[in-house]
Amino acid sequence: MDPALYKAATRGNVARLTELLVDPEDPRTPQLHTALHLAALHGHADFAREVLDKNGELLVARNCDGDTPLHLAAKAGKLEKGNTPLHEAVRHHRIPMALAVLDGDPSRAYDLNERMESPLHMAAREGLVQVVQKMLDYSWVDQEFLPSSSLNGTPLHQAVLGGHLTASSDRPDRLQRRQRPAPRAQNHRRVVEMLLNKRAELAYKRNSRSESPLHIAVRNGSTDAIKALLRHCPDAAEMVNGQGWNAFHVSVASGKTSALRCLLRHIHPPELLNYADSDGDTPLHLAANMGHVRSALLLLDDQRVNPCIRDRRGHTARSLLETKFLAGGELHPDEMYLLEQLEKHESKRCRKDQVPPVILSARRRPLNDKDFDKVVDAYFIAATLIATVTFAVTFTMPGGYDQTRGIALHGRNAAFMTFVVSNTVAMCSSIVVIFLLIWARQEPVKLRIHNVMWSQTLTIVACLAMLVALMTAVYITVAPNCSVACLRRHSHRHL
Repeated sequence: MDPALYKAATRGNVARLTELLVDPEDPRTPQLHTALHLAALHGHADFAREVLDKNGELLVARNCDGDTPLHLAAKAGKLEKGNTPLHEAVRHHRIPMALAVLDGDPSRAYDLNERMESPLHMAAREGLVQVVQKMLDYSWVDQEFLPSSSLNGTPLHQAVLGGHLTASSDRPDRLQRRQRPAPRAQNHRRVVEMLLNKRAELAYKRNSRSESPLHIAVRNGSTDAIKALLRHCPDAAEMVNGQGWNAFHVSVASGKTSALRCLLRHIHPPELLNYADSDGDTPLHLAANMGHVRSALLLLDDQRVNPCIRDRRGHTARSLLETKFLAGGELHPDEMYLLEQLEKHESKRCRKDQVPPVILSARRRPLNDKDFDKVVDAYFIAATLIATVTFAVTFTMPGGYDQTRGIALHGRNAAFMTFVVSNTVAMCSSIVVIFLLIWARQEPVKLRIHNVMWSQTLTIVACLAMLVALMTAVYITVAPNCSVACLRRHSHRHL
């Protein structure tokens, strides 16, 4: 080996690495150590990383004792955060290197770092299908793989994240500088299927918070993982975490309505929808108490949900929402609409002696309109301004009119047609918003909420359409002048 390269490797001198690795001959010591062997032996992680970037094949190179750089790093105890080179290869998405390490020593797939994560945990979380498949092709190591006492749980806990990488804080910043695209969702779905096909019992393992993979998938809104878990292990829906929450409770608490819809479609026993946690709260109680109106309405739309159930304090979801207001809280318009729906469902499905008496009726109580009026006024002003401007522009077309025929001069221009369409859309949308907001001043609550929601959407449409109209108007006005100027400049050059 070149003495300069030997010194650079043992000292971790990254600056000289580029000029020293241009030697076409195999740079090895008499003991067949490569530069990567020396860097691993002396614990120079940055130097080793640069060497791997330039020559990934060195990762499986063996010295005269048959040791790879991985073996030397393990013997020297120079692993960063307990990570083996296979951890690092998976973490940095160096798939060829990871596969090469597994070919050399398959058992490295189950090495645990300081965070109790194996390379299989990381590969499952990152959606690296090839690496996971390679790891699962080797013999299964139960005692090293199945324990789930850490927060990370089993690899299945990581795979069900489905791209929602809550545990990605240890990712290096330089990965972001490389602008590496994130794994696609179908990769995570395939990894979940692979793990379940290999060992379905992983669906029943818990992490240190007593959360099953289904809880993790629901909390992160990974609907593909939810479907796979329920297809392979439908009874996993019965599992509860440390708070006594099943998957429905978790979906409500996290506000993941997509996950809740998925659960409602794929879980059929009604007792799971009405399951009470350690405080006696059903998912409907939890949604009402947290003010998660969309989740509560989804539950109410399902006939299996029983709105008559009381918690340990004797409250139904309706009386719980009433208590929230009576305790000094303020009910927003959407919560008032929810209260109205809860009253409606109770009156249809519950006997009077089953539920607490109605204290605060959504139909009788006037709304606190301060915040609501502010929102309405803001949209009303914006819509009025847009309608005024777009209406005025209708009679002052860019480029003007032909005085003899009374038509626009740029009427046949594609940009002009785009301008007319976008300006018309903006004007009509803003006028509709004005009428919706006028009606929103009236009862019932449902009408008010829906009108404001539509007003918000149409105001955004009007603003975007007005922006398109502005750009096309500028183009119509400026483009012909630019063309004439370019022609004149070109003709002057030839003259």
